[in-house]
Formats: sequence, C-alpha cells, structure tokens
Amino acid sequence: MSRIEEALEKAARLRTGQEIAPDIPLSPAGTMAPASTYVMPEQALSITNELIVTHKESNSAVAEEYRKLKSIIVKLSKEESFKNTLMITSSVACEGKSITALNLAISLAQEYDHSVLLVDGDLRKPSLHRYLGVAQTPGLVECLMDDLPMSQALVKTGIGKLTLLPTGRRLENPVELFTSKKMHDFIHEVKHRYPDRFVIIDTTPTLPFAESRYLARIVDGTIFIVREGVCTLSNVAHALEELKSANIFGVVYNDATRRSSDAGHYFGYHGFGFGGYGGYGYGGSYGKGYGGSGYGKNVQGAPDSGTTPK
Repeated sequence: MSRIEEALEKAARLRTGQEIAPDIPLSPAGTMAPASTYVMPEQALSITNELIVTHKESNSAVAEEYRKLKSIIVKLSKEESFKNTLMITSSVACEGKSITALNLAISLAQEYDHSVLLVDGDLRKPSLHRYLGVAQTPGLVECLMDDLPMSQALVKTGIGKLTLLPTGRRLENPVELFTSKKMHDFIHEVKHRYPDRFVIIDTTPTLPFAESRYLARIVDGTIFIVREGVCTLSNVAHALEELKSANIFGVVYNDATRRSSDAGHYFGYHGFGFGGYGGYGYGGSYGKGYGGSGYGKNVQGAPDSGTTPK
C-alpha cells in the first residue's frame, strides 16, 4: 500500500471515529490541524464552588439563565463565519468576569455539538484553576514562550467537552506576550484547529491593564461584564472607549438588584443585554446573582454607540 493510500485510509478511520488524531504542537499561522474526536477523561473534576451553578445546580433557574446566554452567543457566533474565539473582560476587578467565563464555557461544553477550550488569559490574577479545584500547572505561558506542546498543558475536566488551558508560570510583564506575534499565531491556531470548538478567554480588566485591549483586536468577539455597585458609568464609558475597535457581542449586567413589587426587598440577578456600547441588560431570575439573560436597555448617562441592538 502506498503512502497516499495509507493516508486516505487513516482519514477515513478518523471520520468514523475508529482512530483519534493526537493533539499536536502549535502549527504555523495559515495552516489548519486536522479535526479530532474529543476523548473524555476517566474521571471528571470534583467542583465544590457554589458559584459554578451550571455544574453544581444544573437544573436551577440561574443555570437556565446561563443557558439562555449560551443560546444568544451561539446564534451571534454563527451569523456569518464561525466566530468562535471570545474574550471576557470588564472595566475593573471583582466584576465576575471569570465566573461568567467559566459558567458560559460549561454551558457550551454540555451541548452535543460543541467542544470548548477555556483559556485563563488573566496572567495578573489567574483564578480558573482554583474554581475548578486543580493545581496551577504549565499552561499558556509555557506554550508560547517555551514551545511546550499544547497537549501537555491542557486539563480535561470531564465536564461536558470542556478543556482548560491554565496560565502557567508568572510573568513580570504580560503585555509583551499579548502584543507578540506568538500570541497572534496562537489565537489563529486555536480558532482553526477544530471546526466545532469554542475558545473562551478570560482576560484582565480593561482599565488597570492593557492586555485585553490588544487581545480584543484579534479575537472574534468580546463579552463585557458590568457589576452593579463596583464600577461607575464613567468606568464603563472609559473601558468601552478603550475597546472601541473590538467586536462587542454584548454586556452582562452582573449581580444587580431589583425591587420586588410585593415585598419591597432586593434580589440579586444577572442580566445579559444587547444595546450597543451602552446596552445594559435587565431581566433574569430572582435569587442568586450569578447568571442570566435579559434584554438590551440603554441606561441614562451611558454612552450610546448608535448601533442597532443585536
């Protein structure tokens, strides 16, 4: 049998799932690695953090709100070409971007049609490994700076088809890495390696650090987190001005309060809105303020991009 015939036979086995292609090191920009069947690990991670509601309380109203958010993202990502590389950021720290990234990633990974690569791109304060209860291991930094094969850095969670790429070792100046050609090539590679995969990247807040501003230019879309009581309208306006070249999918209005007409109390909820740069979400479920899908609404005093709500 010739080498061409052997290659054709192997490709046929891959298509039918009889053979699994190995994960390979990053390939040069402009090339695409072959698709691969996702292989579940023998044991799923044991997650104890209550904020990971899409895994801990998958039948709850809050988890359902994340599924609504997931549905919106899937629809937006497939309007034209597959916009599968998404960045999660916020104005300042402590707005819930990492929790949103993780719950959204789990919700996507639980679908039959999608696998998800969750990248911890917050090299200043990595947290995804802690939420998932795993040790900080070699990751993104080693893949880009030391040419570590990505297969040796990935952590398969066993939660749907979700894989984590942690940050790896600490860097003194992460901006230099995010502005490098290696980062650009990395995003290109993970975007095109598997045709059914979403890549969710948790990154730094926009105002105190520059990394997200550079990354926003090379990913397909950005999801912007706004937490009530933490950032100001001025923060939001300034951050969105810094991200004006980004393709902003929408704004997640996080940990908001809403007065009950019956009891006069406030309940936490989490909304997702589409209203251009000034689109705050309202709506969602009463109870824990962790997840939700709302409706676009421009808040007085917020900047309005003049775009049509998506």
